[in-house]
Amino acid sequence: MENNSFLKSIISIDRELLIYLNNLGVESWDFIWLKITNQLNWIPLFIIVLILIAKKFGIKKTIFTLLFITIFVAFSDQFTNLVKGITGRIRPCNTEDLKEYLRPFSYKPHGYSFWSGHASLSTTFTIFTILLLRKTYKFIYLMLFFPLVFGYSRIYLGVHYPLDVTIGYLSGILLGVSFYKIYKFLYMKIFKIALH
Repeated sequence: MENNSFLKSIISIDRELLIYLNNLGVESWDFIWLKITNQLNWIPLFIIVLILIAKKFGIKKTIFTLLFITIFVAFSDQFTNLVKGITGRIRPCNTEDLKEYLRPFSYKPHGYSFWSGHASLSTTFTIFTILLLRKTYKFIYLMLFFPLVFGYSRIYLGVHYPLDVTIGYLSGILLGVSFYKIYKFLYMKIFKIALH
């Protein structure tokens, strides 16, 4: 009974925080956040990361790295969808008794809300990339702005609760570190040298 009461309290706080943060938005900034939340608009960042990887590793190791990234992106995406299906939390923008408290947007994705795939996958990719390149490029830590801004765009647009985004970040950190450790192990096995 106490656990149920605690959960209801967390959900209530999450809801109120969403309403507060969502209503901080300004109409003149809406188009910027709509651009930020679109994955395709981040392609230049991904190209820069690819160039940095290619400069550090050369052709063969870059191909291996890209294949590994492709696999973990697919895994992360499907794992997030599995969690969403299990939890079945409706997105705030599609929740009838919440719509009137949120700023109106025509952008209303379907599917479930918990946890945020945008926050989780962008954090996974960022943590993996930082661990991979931090010894060669000190500025790579600037990539942390990517998931922070990307994830916040979901709250701004009312398509995720703050808790969805926060847990997405935490899952992304865990997955990013785990994938990097797997990558290091495979790198050693395939190329017979330690990853520097």
